[in-house]
Amino acid sequence: MKFSTLAQYYEKLEATSKRLELVDILSKLFKEAKAEEIGKICYLIQGRVAPFFEATEIGMAESMVASAIAKAFGEDKDKVTKSYRSLGNMGLAAQKLSQGSHQKGGQAPFKVHPSTPSASLRTSSLRASSSKLSVSEVFDELLKIAKFTGKGTVEQKVSTLSELLKKLDPVSVKHVANIPLGTLRLGIGDPTVLDALSLAKKGDKSLRPVLEDAYNKTSDLGYVAETYFKLQEGGLKNIKLVVGKPIRPALAERLPSAEEAVKRLGGEFAAEPKFDGFRVQVHLSPSIKSEVIRGSTLKDLARATSGVEPRLEHVKLFSRNLENTTHAFPDIVEGVKREVGAKSAILEGEAIAYNPTTSEFLPFQETTKRRRKYQVEEMVKKLPLVLFVFDLLYLNGKDITEKPYRERRKLLTGIVPKEGKVVRLAEERTLKGAGEITKFFNEAVSEGLEGLMLKKLDSPYVAGGRGFHWIKFKRSQAGELTDTVDCVILGVFSGKGKRTEFGVGGLLVGVYEKKRDEFVTISRIGTGLTDEEFRQVNELAKKLKVSHKPSRVNSKIEPTFWVEPKEVLEIYADEITRSPIHTAGADKDGIGYALRFPRLVKFRGKDKRAEDATTVEEVEKMYKQQYKKK
Repeated sequence: MKFSTLAQYYEKLEATSKRLELVDILSKLFKEAKAEEIGKICYLIQGRVAPFFEATEIGMAESMVASAIAKAFGEDKDKVTKSYRSLGNMGLAAQKLSQGSHQKGGQAPFKVHPSTPSASLRTSSLRASSSKLSVSEVFDELLKIAKFTGKGTVEQKVSTLSELLKKLDPVSVKHVANIPLGTLRLGIGDPTVLDALSLAKKGDKSLRPVLEDAYNKTSDLGYVAETYFKLQEGGLKNIKLVVGKPIRPALAERLPSAEEAVKRLGGEFAAEPKFDGFRVQVHLSPSIKSEVIRGSTLKDLARATSGVEPRLEHVKLFSRNLENTTHAFPDIVEGVKREVGAKSAILEGEAIAYNPTTSEFLPFQETTKRRRKYQVEEMVKKLPLVLFVFDLLYLNGKDITEKPYRERRKLLTGIVPKEGKVVRLAEERTLKGAGEITKFFNEAVSEGLEGLMLKKLDSPYVAGGRGFHWIKFKRSQAGELTDTVDCVILGVFSGKGKRTEFGVGGLLVGVYEKKRDEFVTISRIGTGLTDEEFRQVNELAKKLKVSHKPSRVNSKIEPTFWVEPKEVLEIYADEITRSPIHTAGADKDGIGYALRFPRLVKFRGKDKRAEDATTVEEVEKMYKQQYKKK
């Protein structure tokens, strides 16, 4: 497939905000692509050249991309920057210069405006013949840029991108210029891509659960898509856990009382302290020689899906958000090598700042200071972490997620010390009633922890799934058994009066509607933030600001400006009420759910993806539980 063809599909995707149309357009794109291209197309749709968990970033700032555009089309860099500031998008600035360059070369001038979708489509069809580069060729050039390191890297990146832009038609230029900056913003979520993959090959969306299961096990959309197109449905069902590819974490449900939990869990169940730290997934392998297999050939795919371990670094760490955080926690890496008694394993745990002298758990605000790229060794000494391990998913070459929790826990006790210096087995008790839950909960809270995790003894590990096999109890500011709501920033209201200096006067926030793969509004927040937090929100908003409402946002409210749904905030509110102005869980009369007196608890940062925020289904359950309690 020519990249110019892919760029035309990008234009169609940008021009609609209807999810069904997005799925239909994507399915047509996938039908037109070859099997060996499908993985690369999926990465490019995400604005990437590798899965999110791989530290393969193109690594170009606005200034570098502007230099590449200027060099490609013989313009002054300041002119590129000025155009970018005016149009609000680097890709549009590059497209405009590219069109001018084509006109100077003897091409007939265009009478259409480049920023309108219909104009872009007409321009695209006129220019498509001028670019012969394939999707794979463009992908490989972008990957080459990402892999440049060492002396002269800036010059190499700028020159390579410049040469690539010269060979592309104007619409392709627009999209390629946005990829290094992470501003492609097609508004497509992973569930939408999975639906489209099923529709393209199956004719309907019936294979979505199988695709999703494979994706949950590997967190690699391109790998799953390519496996499916090359090996069909059977290839998906044979996908096993792969050491080095993070598993999408299992999620817990919430209930209003210990009595309700006992009804769900049965007569006997496990209970663990709920730590307020970083969720860490540890991948341990005996080899150090090469990267994870990405499956570019049938032979590679067959080997990767048969359970044979690919070779990779000895220890890799991944966050709840599937980000590779190995570099940030060298103390945990060394602790795993020294203290975990297994040849290969995938473990889950929570890393928390801990004072060994006083046996005191430190608050999340202290633990979060360890999330940094620089001065890592200095912070290791100042703020040591302890990793409390609570589950085992893979052991010595075998996927054990289907084993019941009690068996996984027994295997875990055989490889993780109870009192290791860095890696420790999380405390676990087998409980039998509501009174025992309350007692253990009070103990955990008194030690500065969030509460408890309750688990069914016979439950498997459900990657990426939420269910009553795990139930969480957290403390609120009132000390009751309740929970906060993880909300996504959708829009920003400009500040007035004193808040003018912050740039932000309020926020429009929402939750995730999983069935429709969209974000729906649940609250406006104008109080409860400190001056510093308002400034922090302003900095985030600058990076995520978009020119129009994102296609996956469903809102009746119009903020001053919209932002890409990416940043998650933990919000505490007095209660959940019904509201005609919010779209979360809206019924046939348009009445949705809203948060009453919302206050910011903390920024989740990179710890949580927007799609892992609180769901509408959870909000509905919390509303009913609250009503029942009253």
